[in-house]
Amino acid sequence: MASFDKIEVLEKIGATGMVPVFYNRDVEVAKLVVKACYEGGVRAFEFTNRGDFAHEVFAEVLKYAAKECPEMAVGVGSIVDPATAALYLQLGANFVVGPLFNPEIARVCNRRLVAYTPGCGSVSEVGFAQEAGCDLCKVFPGDVLGPKFVKGLLAPMPWTKLMVTGGVEPTRENLTSWIQAGVFCVGMGSKLFPREKVAAGDWDYITAKCEEALTYIAEARK
Repeated sequence: MASFDKIEVLEKIGATGMVPVFYNRDVEVAKLVVKACYEGGVRAFEFTNRGDFAHEVFAEVLKYAAKECPEMAVGVGSIVDPATAALYLQLGANFVVGPLFNPEIARVCNRRLVAYTPGCGSVSEVGFAQEAGCDLCKVFPGDVLGPKFVKGLLAPMPWTKLMVTGGVEPTRENLTSWIQAGVFCVGMGSKLFPREKVAAGDWDYITAKCEEALTYIAEARK
C-alpha cells in the first residue's frame, strides 16, 4: 500500500519541481542513489521498470526508503499495462508513470487513490488522460516536442499540469526553458546520473547535482 496518496505526492512533486528517473539492477546501488537524491532535496523518485526482476529491486528500495528517506515518495515508471501497475501498487508504489496513456492503468490507480502520470504527445492525448482522472500528464519525448509544445497546449488548457521527460538536462538554460514554458515539473534520468559517476560510487556528485538543479528550478519559478 502506498505511503502517500495522490494529493500528497503531487504536493511533493510540485514543491520541488523535479523527479529523478533511475534504474539499476543492483539493489545496493539503487538504494544509495535514492539516498543521494534525498539528501539533495528530492522528495519524489521514479524507479524505472526495466530489466529482469526489476520489481524485486523496487521492493527492497522502497523498504529502504521508508526507513532512511521517510519523506520520499518512491514511484515506478515505464508502466504500459494494468497488470504491471497492479504488481507495483501491491509492493507500495506511491505513483505510476508511463511512456503512453492506458486508460486501464488509470482505473487501477484511481481505485487506490494513487497518481497515474501517462506519457502524452498531443493535446488530445492529454485531454483523454485528464478525463480518466490523470492530474499530471507527462510530455514525452520532451526533446522531440520541445517547450513550444508546452506553451501551445497550455494556451487553451491553462489548468493542465505537465511533467516533461526525455532530454531534460540539469543546466540553468535547459531547466529555465521548461519552467518558463509552464511545466509543473521535470523528470530527469541519465543526465542527472552519469554512468561513470554511478560506477564510481560518487554519491556526493549526485547529491550536489540534485541541489544544483533544484536551485535552477526555484530561480526560474520566481
